Amino acid sequence: MTLDREALATSLQNEAGDAAFFELFIKSRPHLFSHAPVFLPKADDDAMQAIVHAVEAVTRLPQYQQATLSRAPALAHIDHGPIGAFMGYDFHLTPDGPKLIEINTNAGGAFLNAFLAQAQIACCDEVEQGLARQSVAQFENRVIDIFETEWRRQGRTDALQRIAIVDNAPHEQYLYPEFILAKRLFERRGYQAVIADPSTLRFECDVLQEGGAPIDLVYNRLVDFTLDDPRHGALRTAYEGGTVVLTPNPRNHALVADKRNLTLLSDHETLRAWGLDASAVAALSGVPRAVCVTHDNADALWRERKSLFFKPASGHASKAVYRGDKLTKGVWASILEGAYIAQDFAPPGERTIEVDGERVQRKVDVRLYTYAGEPLIAAARLYQGQTTNFRTPGGGFAPVFFI
Repeated sequence: MTLDREALATSLQNEAGDAAFFELFIKSRPHLFSHAPVFLPKADDDAMQAIVHAVEAVTRLPQYQQATLSRAPALAHIDHGPIGAFMGYDFHLTPDGPKLIEINTNAGGAFLNAFLAQAQIACCDEVEQGLARQSVAQFENRVIDIFETEWRRQGRTDALQRIAIVDNAPHEQYLYPEFILAKRLFERRGYQAVIADPSTLRFECDVLQEGGAPIDLVYNRLVDFTLDDPRHGALRTAYEGGTVVLTPNPRNHALVADKRNLTLLSDHETLRAWGLDASAVAALSGVPRAVCVTHDNADALWRERKSLFFKPASGHASKAVYRGDKLTKGVWASILEGAYIAQDFAPPGERTIEVDGERVQRKVDVRLYTYAGEPLIAAARLYQGQTTNFRTPGGGFAPVFFI
């Protein structure tokens, strides 16, 4: 199979309501989409979903919540009800099965991947019949259900009317095209929708406003997970008082996406002591061992560094992430002064693709987009180098088909 770029361009342009959409936003991102899909056995899908369900079960344990929130800021202790739209569980596929390498609360790409899956052409009828294609209509219905559910989880009984998709300098974000797709989806379903920089928001008369109009719900794409940036003051005030529904929110990040949580999810002895079901503990064998980096264990971790990956507790987009075998003494010193975890290295899988007539290998990681532990869509990212990126020829987002 290969990507039918013409079909993708037509689909995206129709969805965005802009004939120039593909030319403006996709051509300028030549490595956003890979031309090759990823095929995986159904057993991998089952294993990944078992890990997701086990993680969700852990997050409901009172002892786990106490442990994670004890190191979180006061804002994360506020529980208005929402559990976080578009959770992203990221996996590497190893000979020992899928390994959960991290979890993200505001995982990007779901809207783009829903269309990407539709723009694949099969090599033959047998393959075509074997593909469980994602339906855009089904995806849309699920998305609307998610945001309506988040609205009701905060106790709202009136109708959800106006949604803001919020990120810093949204027009400059690499995934800005999907902000447009999300806005169009909301508008087609009868909601008012805006794409906004948080610095343009105002909190007046106990209402969060954009352009003088009230905002009911914020689809949060910020990487300021604790809303500490002064530019986010209006959003923070509205969230603190519960006058706006924010999803995902600081509590969602603290409970699930803080990288230090991986140290708990991989500590089977503690999980059993907390009363986690044996089957869930077994599923969490798919979480590589992780420990917090401290001055006390620094010497041991330095000796073991070649088998470790180092990640900042509140990191995102693979920033400030280091493979242990690439570490310098200078970088190691900065790691010791920051809040980092050391995670057992789980090598990514690989996919053979053709680029300019030559067969090449690309690394693969797989993301499950979920809500309340249930899968929404699966996608892969193909790349070269130490971490995922959108700079690799033949790389980018790729649809995942389980067979």
